[in-house]
Amino acid sequence: MAPSQTPFGPLDFQLVLLRRMADHQPVLVYDARQELGVPLAAMREANKRWQAMVRSPRSRGAAQRYRSVLGEPSATARRRIGDLECDALQWPVPLWPDLRFEVLTASGGAVWNEWLVRAPGAPAPVLRTADDLRPWSCTVDEVARAFAPARPMEGTAPTRWRLAFTPPGGRPAVADFTWGLLQDVQPAGTTR
Repeated sequence: MAPSQTPFGPLDFQLVLLRRMADHQPVLVYDARQELGVPLAAMREANKRWQAMVRSPRSRGAAQRYRSVLGEPSATARRRIGDLECDALQWPVPLWPDLRFEVLTASGGAVWNEWLVRAPGAPAPVLRTADDLRPWSCTVDEVARAFAPARPMEGTAPTRWRLAFTPPGGRPAVADFTWGLLQDVQPAGTTR
């Protein structure tokens, strides 16, 4: 079968995650593609197919799309966030064995959030200073907790988040995340 006719699966999804990260961390993405054994063209094709699925008028709901691509979640849990209750669905991501891809859904199935989080039981990195914030080392939630009170900011594109924070004894900074995984930290006021 031609690549576009093969079922879209977990490997393709990892390539979609990498495609968005390539803007911030091209060397890490290159290394990850080498680990996966796929050329740049395969990453571009996977992203093209994903975008077509997301934008298709016949598209399934986002939660169903993730199930069709990744299979049944490895873990599900009911979670309360403030006054709202949601279902948290998680799938393993072989590139990052200590992380899970998490989708938060409302009771009707609408997706509220989709990102990488630390796997249950996996040790989180110790984050004390800005020097501890290395690309791909931590998640949005981990940085927000380590440097509270962090302030969420609008991301620069879909699937991107930003946090403004001040590390102890440091200067105000902004952390950029793609799919919930740290990509870069810049001094506050610096535009990327």
